[in-house]
Amino acid sequence: MKYVMDDFNAVKPYGDRGKHETKRREQEVEREPVGKDTREIIAADLYSDYLGVELEDIEQGWARVRIGLEQKHTNFMGLIHGGVIFSLADIAFGAAANSFGTKAMALQVNVDFLAPPRADLVLTAEVELVSRAGKMGFYNMRVVDSGGTMIARCSGWAYHTGRPLREGNQAGS
Repeated sequence: MKYVMDDFNAVKPYGDRGKHETKRREQEVEREPVGKDTREIIAADLYSDYLGVELEDIEQGWARVRIGLEQKHTNFMGLIHGGVIFSLADIAFGAAANSFGTKAMALQVNVDFLAPPRADLVLTAEVELVSRAGKMGFYNMRVVDSGGTMIARCSGWAYHTGRPLREGNQAGS
């Protein structure tokens, strides 16, 4: 499977007054499968289990997770709690960012809530790496309901440490 990675080149002079423009360059990059060990580590997330989130699919730089909404996910107004929607997107973000087999941490995430989901639907979050420069990665996330309505969109920055997900001094290694 291929995806497009945005790469913003260095600024170049524009016009006589020293203005600069950023030129966008697109390159196709082949997504690599995720190793069995990496998949197992990510799928064993305790918070995901607590919420009832399932890892549907994962490749390097991309992931899809889902949650079957229940009454327990509602707030005092009877709507699905925004924290559940954000958590779903964040779990997908964490899976995609760590899918390279090395530890990555979220530095910043923006969320736009676009529509309230019904309490009896399934929500799916999909995330994709947009750009990677050194240890920084920029990701886009979408949360949709089972009817295809976009519930939320998010974007975030991750710091990729380069350290393996499972280091020798951790339990279970």
